[in-house]
Amino acid sequence: MSHPPRHHAERERFFGAAKVIAALTMLSRVLGLVRDMVIVPLGGPRLADAFWTAFSVPNLFRRLFGEGALSAAFVPVFTDATENAGPERARQVLANVAGLLALVLAGLTLAGELVLATTWVLAPGDWARQRLIQFTALMLPFMFTVCLLALGSAALNCRGHFAYPAASPILLNVGLIVAAGFLAPNLARSEGGQFFVIGLALVVTGVFQVAGVAWLLRRYGLGVRPRLRPLLGETRRVGALMAPMLVPLAAMQLSAFADRIIAWAFTATEVHSDLPLRPGVVRCLYAANRLYMFPLGVLAVSIATAVFPLLSRYAARGDVAGLREVVNRALRLCVFLGVPAGVGLIVLSEPLVALIYQRRGFTVFDADRAAGILQMYCLGMPAYFCRHILLRAFFSRGQTRAPLVLSCILAPMNVLLVLGGIFTPLRGGAIGLATAITCTLNTAALLYLLRRRLGPLGARRLAGALGRTAAACAAMLGAIVLVRHLLGPVSPGWLLLGAVPAGVGGLLLAAVVLRCPELGELLGRGRPEKSPEQTPSDPTSP
Repeated sequence: MSHPPRHHAERERFFGAAKVIAALTMLSRVLGLVRDMVIVPLGGPRLADAFWTAFSVPNLFRRLFGEGALSAAFVPVFTDATENAGPERARQVLANVAGLLALVLAGLTLAGELVLATTWVLAPGDWARQRLIQFTALMLPFMFTVCLLALGSAALNCRGHFAYPAASPILLNVGLIVAAGFLAPNLARSEGGQFFVIGLALVVTGVFQVAGVAWLLRRYGLGVRPRLRPLLGETRRVGALMAPMLVPLAAMQLSAFADRIIAWAFTATEVHSDLPLRPGVVRCLYAANRLYMFPLGVLAVSIATAVFPLLSRYAARGDVAGLREVVNRALRLCVFLGVPAGVGLIVLSEPLVALIYQRRGFTVFDADRAAGILQMYCLGMPAYFCRHILLRAFFSRGQTRAPLVLSCILAPMNVLLVLGGIFTPLRGGAIGLATAITCTLNTAALLYLLRRRLGPLGARRLAGALGRTAAACAAMLGAIVLVRHLLGPVSPGWLLLGAVPAGVGGLLLAAVVLRCPELGELLGRGRPEKSPEQTPSDPTSP
């Protein structure tokens, strides 16, 4: 039998929401690049390394909760409460979870500040380490506001509101641009002082973000005061789901954080000149990470964020066929978007890094290092895209053990690959290569395990999408190579101005000629696909 019309309407509405999220996220990421153009070149290599290492601490929690375990655990429980117990019960769940989360975050923030203060008194180290401690203590409270923002955003997503959660980073980027471009130069003469102004702006902007989400929650009938008692059963479920999710869903974020700590620890100094990495490597890692995360944040996270509530609804109804269809469709979109994104960034990494970052303290040497790291990261781009979907498919059904085990196996492998690679000629590039290798292995294992649990996921359609995308990428590469040949030696800006439109045009033209259905879906012109019950069995099934 076919799916009821309501199911199809829900599916189309949530996939349509992905485009809204992507558009707002695109604006946010563009503003983020403007922000980076102002901040990244600031300071000398060691001072900049201290700031970006400290910045990664609250940023880890932003990614961990904003795109990670909190949302992944809360969405299925909140959706189930809304579907089966009614809106009032859902409000009570939100209030209970918010109260406990605020308490835990306050405790973590206070504990972190005490550890930093103790370290400052007992082992302050050299001036670079002192700056690292100061910057971390200043920006740590951002962890509190950004995690509460993630909870409120997840609740709004479940109610079908995706605009503000996707647009809230715009507010953050605007605040940091104003701080770095106007306030910092006028309030502080030294570059260290300017970094302090930027860090303070991060914390203040976080407060405004939370105020905005609280106002919207009231408009959608979810305005609540956080409460600790009574402890609801749904809140216990969120905690039980969240604990094992922290490792698998945050593996990439934790690896990125560990990478920066390793890079900081193995950077040569006047005292330890024999270490393999040169000062400024943490800043180069940040620059490369921001560029490869650009398409990931705009496209992959948008699809995963929009589709997760839909997966949770199908899981709550026991609709396995619906789950398979949504997973297949999302994976095909990820392949169609992820492969060209990775190839394009690899080919254009050098002019892109030079255009955005190469000025003031960010030298030609730094630009070459960042471009090499970016190329290594991008080897795993398709895996990064698909992994977001696969993890949410597992979490929508409350199945957390398999991702947990995989992450526990692969996380140490990533560290070992990094520690061994930085002593090779790759140097910092080994960090990007290790991330690409471990995430590709993780994605392949998740796909295999999910197929065993749900049944055939439409392997023939996935293979077809991969083949068509590879052919379209060949056309994209041909267009880029032709433009580079015609333009000859020009500035990075002029090269990108010609190569990017030519590459995108070649890709889209090839997609039209090859009749890629994924292009029609992205443009909103794709015909509704039949449900699995209406199509022949997948030929890859046993």
